[in-house]
Amino acid sequence: MNGVTHALGFAEKDLRRMAGARSFERGVGYLSAVSRLEIGDGAITATVDGTDAYEVELAEREDGGLTGWCDCPYGRDGNFCKHCVAVGLTVLRQAESVPRQRAAAASRTRLLDTWLESRTREELLVLVREQLSEDRDLRRRLELRAATAGEDTGIARERILSLLDPRPFARYGYVDYAEAHAYGQQAAEAVTALRAMTSSGRSADAVKVAREALRALGRTYGEIDDSDGLIGEVATGLAEAHLEACLSARPDPVETAEWLMHHLLDEENCVTDIDLFDYREALGEPGMIRARELVVAAWRANPKGWAEKFLMERLLKADGGSVDALVAVHAADLAPNGHTHLVIAKELEAAGRAAEALEWAERGLREAESDWGPNDELVAFVCERYALAGRLTGVVAIRRDLLQARPSLAAYQHLRTAARAANAWEGAERAGALEVLKAAAQPKDGRWWGGSVLVDALMDDADLEAAWQAAADGYADQHQWLALADRIRDKKPADALTVYLRWIEPLRKQTGDSTYERMAELLLSARACHRTLGTEAEFATYLASLRADQKRKRKLMATLDLHGL
Repeated sequence: MNGVTHALGFAEKDLRRMAGARSFERGVGYLSAVSRLEIGDGAITATVDGTDAYEVELAEREDGGLTGWCDCPYGRDGNFCKHCVAVGLTVLRQAESVPRQRAAAASRTRLLDTWLESRTREELLVLVREQLSEDRDLRRRLELRAATAGEDTGIARERILSLLDPRPFARYGYVDYAEAHAYGQQAAEAVTALRAMTSSGRSADAVKVAREALRALGRTYGEIDDSDGLIGEVATGLAEAHLEACLSARPDPVETAEWLMHHLLDEENCVTDIDLFDYREALGEPGMIRARELVVAAWRANPKGWAEKFLMERLLKADGGSVDALVAVHAADLAPNGHTHLVIAKELEAAGRAAEALEWAERGLREAESDWGPNDELVAFVCERYALAGRLTGVVAIRRDLLQARPSLAAYQHLRTAARAANAWEGAERAGALEVLKAAAQPKDGRWWGGSVLVDALMDDADLEAAWQAAADGYADQHQWLALADRIRDKKPADALTVYLRWIEPLRKQTGDSTYERMAELLLSARACHRTLGTEAEFATYLASLRADQKRKRKLMATLDLHGL
């Protein structure tokens, strides 16, 4: 069965590849949970009983590949889940009968089409009404179609807004992840309905209802778990439907500009991504003039507002505004880490004003608050331009100041690179940097919980003698001791051995798979040291004693056996 596709476009190996080994093996255990399997002309559907009853659909792509969808949480994330595997395996087990089942499905479809075409209008109405009395979802969808096709805007508005109401899906006032998909599917029908209103010649009504829909979704979006982004897609669809309606209806451009600016400046507008300039055609020159007036007024009233600043920047760039005006917008709200200074510097540099750009970047370094910055990209910007100008000592000075302000391995590495480029690393510069790291070392309760940068820097320099001495002086944590031992093991096996044995001892009193694996790793390292020293017999005695002491830990014994210990 693994390599045979029969009449299907997939085999067992394809299911394994798509699901991954873990999901595939779990799917094998769900074969008995598959029910209501239906092999149609174009798709395969089934129900799989798990934590809940999940609906699964498998379909072949045009290129011959396979797609799978399941409404379990993992499947809704776009994964080919264990339930899809179970359905696929079930189908493969009856692959020989698939052509017959598909032919039967196609025959049933033709028969139904023929029968429906032979019914009178009255008979079809009776049939539809019977279905509407039994299927609430179908009734809702047809009611919506009727409302958008009719003349009563009030009914259409009510139905569209009801589709966006999250309360029927909310538990404790919140739409959780498990319910968000169902809500998103329902909300997406509102987008379809708005577009139907526009296409049916009621675009002016669609403009008004779309505005209410956007406002309604914006108010409730914070109460929905949109981890999958489905509700965000609905919001985008609503915004596109509104724009399409505006382009068709051509509402008053000034009033439209005023609504648009109110919407873009509204704090609840975190769900839609509307661009003012997408509306340029719908607004025309009068609407764009009014929009510009409102943007400028809003920014002047609140120059530090995120939306106001973004719109002002967008307006200036779109209209080819002066660089100085753009700088003024950014300068009104400078970030404490110097990032805004960098943005200004890049704008000035792009305008051919390199000297001013560097001045702003240097100012960003000076003005950055110690708790926030300076921004790494800002530092790199200044250093790169200093280097291009041959100001290598200036680069060293910047990197030195940053190491003193915020000691880290990265800061040490940057200083080393800069000083080497200036032929000034060996000697006083390196010694001073190491003194900074030594002074910054502050153990808590006499222990190095995260190790010291000093030891990391010395190891990064490959100065293992100094790193070992720093560790011996109390500057290393367990991780650093072991890293050092691994580095010196070939040349100083005796020293490395003392480290491995020291950290094996506390593990004797602990349990758990990770502990046993760690003990095995340390024992293998210790054995390597003994081999280099020529004292393998001594290791054998030590290992025998350890196994005798730990013999009740069966998992540990199995782990040691697995590693040949």
